[in-house]
Amino acid sequence: MKKVISILLICLMVTAFFTSCSSGNKKKSPSGAVNNADIVDGKFVKTRSITVEVFDRGNDGGSKPEDNFYTKFIKDGMLRDHNVDVKFVRVPRWTEAEALNNLLAANDAPDICVTYDYPTVLTYANMGGVLDLNQYLDKNKDMIPNLWNLLGEDNLYWDQDPDKKTIWAIESKLFQNKRVNTFVREDWLKKLNISEPTTIDEFEAMLKAFKDNASKLLGKDADKMVPLSISFDVGWRADTMLNSFIPDNISDKDMYVYGFDDRRLLLPGYKNGVKKLNDWYNAGLLWKDFALYPAGDKTEDNMIKAGYVGAFMHNWDYPYRDGDNGITANLKKLVGSDAAFIAVDAFKNDKGAYRKYLSAPIDRKIFFPATNDEPIASMLYLDWISKLENRKFLQIGEEGVTNEKQPDGSVKIIAAKGDKIVNSPNNIDYTITINGLDLGDKDLTIKSIANNYAGVDPKLASKAYAIAGKDTRVGKRVSVGPIKAEEGQGTVLKEKRDKLLDQAITAKTGQFDSVFDSGMQDYLKSGGQAIIDERKAAYEKYYK
Repeated sequence: MKKVISILLICLMVTAFFTSCSSGNKKKSPSGAVNNADIVDGKFVKTRSITVEVFDRGNDGGSKPEDNFYTKFIKDGMLRDHNVDVKFVRVPRWTEAEALNNLLAANDAPDICVTYDYPTVLTYANMGGVLDLNQYLDKNKDMIPNLWNLLGEDNLYWDQDPDKKTIWAIESKLFQNKRVNTFVREDWLKKLNISEPTTIDEFEAMLKAFKDNASKLLGKDADKMVPLSISFDVGWRADTMLNSFIPDNISDKDMYVYGFDDRRLLLPGYKNGVKKLNDWYNAGLLWKDFALYPAGDKTEDNMIKAGYVGAFMHNWDYPYRDGDNGITANLKKLVGSDAAFIAVDAFKNDKGAYRKYLSAPIDRKIFFPATNDEPIASMLYLDWISKLENRKFLQIGEEGVTNEKQPDGSVKIIAAKGDKIVNSPNNIDYTITINGLDLGDKDLTIKSIANNYAGVDPKLASKAYAIAGKDTRVGKRVSVGPIKAEEGQGTVLKEKRDKLLDQAITAKTGQFDSVFDSGMQDYLKSGGQAIIDERKAAYEKYYK
């Protein structure tokens, strides 16, 4: 039924799109060239007008996303510097793909659109509803230096078709590209006189020490001891440990061919990492109920906050988030002022590196609908918000009002009031070409990030940041066009992967291989092998 409804909805959108195009309301698609007489010293002689999409997050007490202090800053700046009048169009954040579909189908989309959903862009591009940005990037490079400096060729050309050379969207930059860290109870290490683990053997010995000293560490709650906690999403949560079993010399080709699963299930050596988790589970070192609780369940978080967990792997800054409601604050309240989690690097690969495999540094997709008859003005807009001084102001606001300068030059964000309230982290809904704080100075940026975890010693966050960025390998752009075998497989294969890992880890000693291998066969037969074959052929075609 869901598939039928989805197909009907798409058909209605396609029908509406072509009906709208034939009605004469569609603007004329412009060329990439600009008459030099139209622009003098970077400003249009005659005022131009553009519309820009902005997410509406529905924040309680937030400002109007299309009309506030920050939109005024942008509007005034664009008029002053380029003689371009800007109007913002709000789009619901949590249903943005559906809302954008409706706007595109009705030929009523903003001139500059933003989405996390590239298939939406591709769908309308294939119907002639999206402008090819290649011509505007090439022909007007000297007019948009800030955009080029920020995104570089990789992000600007990330989605370029290898044959047709079309660019339907450019990728904004993910500036703080971090993934997962390993956290351990610092106070427990001190109580047991254990050094921070730096190898997997030391980490395992630490877990055994936690288990063997449960009474000393937890007293009457000794039976609640959990040396190591993970969740049903093993591939994400055990990421740092599983990475260490992947050969360091794995080729870029194999990373692409077998890396479509972002948990790296198919990479060589991965099975050995899962086997180690199986050993820990059967030794009572791993939370026995990890596979029972779905996404969003708070059982594990509550267990960590109560002080029963000795170590866990999670998002790189997870224990420092959420202020008074977070892990750090609750540990101090329920356990004691010295209770804290610290990040450690404990898992070396075959080359002795603490390898972290990170996603490509891409984020939201920015595109121009075919109804945009001001592509040059739109490009100048993207350039303006990419200029360091402009995006820096948008990210931290006014000194003394929305940020407080620290003695070392870093900044600490102040909760804003009224029209200067920030609706999204670092105002990412306006800095659409970048996601993540950037003050133009790496050290000051890191210190400023660390300053902004309420109730947390900045040194803890700084250490976690440094570890998450050590020995990284970042995903590379591979331009081979769409892989048809991947269409519609995301959810199916994800569920099979999680089930495979959960069952393999909880398998009895001696049954691990049969459980893991049968689950992998099912995964491959369900579409995984077809994706591997098509990716391999595509890579060999374009990267001989």
